[in-house]
This record gives sequence, structure tokens and C-alpha cells, in this order.
Amino acid sequence: MSEPDGRTWREQQRHAVRAHADADARRRAAERAEAAELVAWFVAEATRRGLPPTRLVARAYDARGRYRTRLTGWYVDQARSRAVDVDGNFYLLTVAGGLRAWVLGAEPEPTAPPLIVGAGGRDGESIPLRALLARRLDASDD
Repeated sequence: MSEPDGRTWREQQRHAVRAHADADARRRAAERAEAAELVAWFVAEATRRGLPPTRLVARAYDARGRYRTRLTGWYVDQARSRAVDVDGNFYLLTVAGGLRAWVLGAEPEPTAPPLIVGAGGRDGESIPLRALLARRLDASDD
């Protein structure tokens, strides 16, 4: 059965799904852009305040090992599992580990920073990225 405009129900559903997916993609892109601005602000502010960057260390997923990296930046949480490097990249500092990482060092990949850090995590604790970065700046060299 066709609608007056000639579209079938299935075509209307496909169009609605596509429109929903496009809107979701635009929302995610806007969130990524806002989070990237926050990270850039953090790097500029940390530099302005003279907060010294440090050599970042990654941890194994199983928490049994620590691995050096080539990254320099600031840990932004107390667990030292998230960091921002001096170039403004955001990192989750957990890696697979293993002999290669132990010998050559780990190479974590930058990830898009979330606007809400920890959202959807098992522990139920989450914090807005802006608050996390401001807390780190306020902690100074701690």
C-alpha cells in the first residue's frame, strides 16, 4: 500500500532511520569538537601556569604491569589512567602489555576525549571533562 506521496512504508522507515543516524552523527561530532576545545584549553592553561609535564606510563589491562611510553604530558585523574599530552591529545593509558611493550615501551593511541569521563563505567562514577581538567589544574603538581 502506498502513501499519497508515493513512498512505501518501508521507504519512510529507511528515511527516518537515516535521519536519526545523521542527527546522532552531528551530535557526536559537536561533542567531540567541544571536548577537543576543552583539552586544548587545558594544555594552554597548564603551560601558562607552569605545570610541568611528565613522562607518561601506561598500565596493562590486567593491572599487572607498567610500561613506559614516549608520551609527555599530564595525568588528569588520580588513577593515572587518563592523560593529556603536550600536543593536546587525550589518552586512556591502558594497554595489552606483554614482552614487546616491556622491552620497547607501550604505544597507546590517542582517543577522542569524552565530555563525560567514566559515563557507562561499572563503578558508576562519572565526571564532566571540564571538571576533571579543572580539578587537575587546581591540584597543581600533586
